[in-house]
Amino acid sequence: MEPARVRYLFLDLNSYFASVEQQENPELMGKPVAVVPTMTDRTCAIAASYEAKAFGIKTGTRIYEAKKMCPNLVVVPARHDIYVDYHHDIIEEVERHVPIETVHSVDEVSCRLIGDECKVENAIRLAKNIKAGIAKNIGPALGCSIGLSVNSYLAKLATELEKPDGLQVVHLHELPARISHMKLSQLPWIGRRMEQRLHEAGIFDADTLWDLQAGRLRQIWNSVMGQRFWYMLHGVQVPPIVTKKSAVSHSHVLAPALRNPAMAHLVARRLMVKAAARLRRMNYWASSAGVSVRFVSGGRWKDNQAIPSTQDSFTMVRAIDDLWQGINKNHGGQFIHQVSVFLGQLSKESRHCGDLFAGLLEEHDDTHHKRISLSRSLDHINKRYGRDTVTLGIQPPIKVAYVGAKIAFARIPEREEFCE
Repeated sequence: MEPARVRYLFLDLNSYFASVEQQENPELMGKPVAVVPTMTDRTCAIAASYEAKAFGIKTGTRIYEAKKMCPNLVVVPARHDIYVDYHHDIIEEVERHVPIETVHSVDEVSCRLIGDECKVENAIRLAKNIKAGIAKNIGPALGCSIGLSVNSYLAKLATELEKPDGLQVVHLHELPARISHMKLSQLPWIGRRMEQRLHEAGIFDADTLWDLQAGRLRQIWNSVMGQRFWYMLHGVQVPPIVTKKSAVSHSHVLAPALRNPAMAHLVARRLMVKAAARLRRMNYWASSAGVSVRFVSGGRWKDNQAIPSTQDSFTMVRAIDDLWQGINKNHGGQFIHQVSVFLGQLSKESRHCGDLFAGLLEEHDDTHHKRISLSRSLDHINKRYGRDTVTLGIQPPIKVAYVGAKIAFARIPEREEFCE
């Protein structure tokens, strides 16, 4: 009988943001650390070191609660540009050992193994070499868990079996026994809502989930994604779904001094300038602009409007000014906790069609092209001399924390975004 083989290696960096902060500041090594979007006790942790997790602190824990749980907690502001730099360094280190097939997020990658790499003993040796390379060439604080299995999903699931600094192999013939002890919410792809849906269908453990038919999971998911999940759980490597870029957005959680509507408006304008610069760098045009806010009281407001298809920052900022009148009219005086802006109805520059009636409005068309040219000139200056060397419009009189690119689920900003 041929020995069992593995075909995928999945690497999951442990408590990534917090680990980077500990690597950057040796005084934080061994201490409970929480990374936050803004320095206020009313915000929540977006990452926690394992020392902090030992006190029950996790992503989403409110800082005022976290400090009660751990009086010695060290709170540090998120530095997305540094996390992206480390991400690229780690990618380079991993690829010294094996090519990366997919970058899933800023702290997760998977590699397809070929030939003798698929032998379990060789795959384990490869994983250990990657761990040693990261510790030596990137930093000892950057721990990771590595999983090995027949597909990338089960390899990722293997990383959940041992954290931090784990190395586990999951063979298909070992399932479901290897995951019987795991809660449904611990399985990749199963979030809180899906766990609730599974409970409503009478599924409370991994063994029962394993025994279901693909069609039944599709019914529970109410989508073909349930069927895809079944195949992944049972060892099939399912090809990724190709998606189309639908929007460019930026958001920012406001510090207390910036939460009145006038200050929040200035932050929204600044966010739109950043979004417009990113749009141009990606060679897209936008035909709609929008803004969304979350109030301190807990309510929300969102609106958007059509704009002439453009890459022009001036047009986009003017759209924010128009939309903000709706906030003042309907929610005047309410303090704002978070503001987001977005550009939609995108089209690639190569497929962009100009205004059908541009020839009838030559003066307007000429102004439009000048504004796009000026917007691009601002991009070049900021790229060369640093972020916000030249800005558009009035800036908030109170110093604002970085409002540019941020790492989001499954989206890693490019390094150029931190110059915009």
